[in-house]
Amino acid sequence: MRRFDRWFVVIGLVVATGCIGFLSSRHAWTFDWTRGARASLAPESVAVLEKLRGPVDVVGYISPTGPLREQIAAVMERYVREKNDLRLSFVDPDLDPAASRQLGISGDGALLVRYAGREERVESPINERNLSNALERLARGGERIVAFVTGDGERQADGHANADLGTFMSQVERRGIRAVPLNFSQTRGVPEHTDLVVLASPVAPLPAASVAALVDYVRGGGNVLWLTEPDNLDLGTGPLADVLGIRVLPGVLVDGQGSTLNVNDPRIVVLGDYPFHAITRAFRDTTLFPQVSALAQVSAHEWAVVPFLRSGERSWTAFGGIDNDKPSTVAFHPEAGELKGPLDFGFALNRLSPSPAKSEQRAVVIGDGDFLSNTYVGNGGNRALGERILDWLLGDDVLVDLPSRGAPDRVISLSQDGLNLVTFGFLVALPLLLLGLGGGIAWRRRRR
Repeated sequence: MRRFDRWFVVIGLVVATGCIGFLSSRHAWTFDWTRGARASLAPESVAVLEKLRGPVDVVGYISPTGPLREQIAAVMERYVREKNDLRLSFVDPDLDPAASRQLGISGDGALLVRYAGREERVESPINERNLSNALERLARGGERIVAFVTGDGERQADGHANADLGTFMSQVERRGIRAVPLNFSQTRGVPEHTDLVVLASPVAPLPAASVAALVDYVRGGGNVLWLTEPDNLDLGTGPLADVLGIRVLPGVLVDGQGSTLNVNDPRIVVLGDYPFHAITRAFRDTTLFPQVSALAQVSAHEWAVVPFLRSGERSWTAFGGIDNDKPSTVAFHPEAGELKGPLDFGFALNRLSPSPAKSEQRAVVIGDGDFLSNTYVGNGGNRALGERILDWLLGDDVLVDLPSRGAPDRVISLSQDGLNLVTFGFLVALPLLLLGLGGGIAWRRRRR
């Protein structure tokens, strides 16, 4: 009987092992025993995933060389644990560089997150904060209405000319942003439910009624993006500049910094470093700005004004023209009133909204509109910067505020006396202890 009992025990163990193996191949249990659940998603990210009622596709345009794919897969594994219909795939951007450029993929690559026919792009750094913010924007859904002022030679949102913005707007439309024309000769004011008004580099003077409608819109709490140009000082936009507390300085910004990147036209301002702002947080791409106007802030104004685009120390406002077909004779002439850099040419403004339906009002003024035009939007990080500007103006810059969850024991605080004690213990006391133990063991063995 004992022999049979032993066989039953062995057979039972084999069957139990097989059942455990079968179940483990079909079901996964993960336990996070780290302090503060640092190896799992934050509750804020889990709440975002619960809003997404359908499959989510994440496509990583990442080169197979290097560790970035493995790092992204490790981050995405936390999301898959909470949402099993979230799928991750990778594409080598070097196999189809034209398609990657069309999607705006550059530098170290990016992730495209697609949900319910919309998409968001996540660029470096690819972490939980940026991923959850992209998912939150997709979960919010709904179209954002961006009205482009027309009728006075402005850049067209759907135009295909070199100076128009059709390429840029066709890309952001997939993110739920819809561009509509706004002609003040056909309507008295900005229509209700407009999320943003864009005044993109008019070339003809604006009628007084159009300027008054824009001023009323801003005073009422509306968000606005104003793209100015050099020498566009007589277009009747003075009242708009007054209500925003901004001045467009005369002259064209010239900067010799672009010569280091083989940009021979000094009127093209090349940036790789940016003042800190929510728009430029962790943004490291190089951007090109042709034909830039410097801007100045009016003191004692109700807006909080933060510069986020600034020229280099070798820049200044040139009043004379430049002929690229002749040897360059451009030089700084302070006696003529030219201003030496660094000079700001991009301002982000915010204040408490005058409208009771909104908590904050935002505006952006940039001394150049060419950087988003069909000709230049594909250069460096121009498109990415434009998307960041729209996100901030539409209130989508920070949607998920994740708390810091770093390991609590990464830093050891020791006084000098404590450090001396630890040093003595490891370098003197511990070797002497080991030596004494070894000698004692050897002495005992010899006595035997």
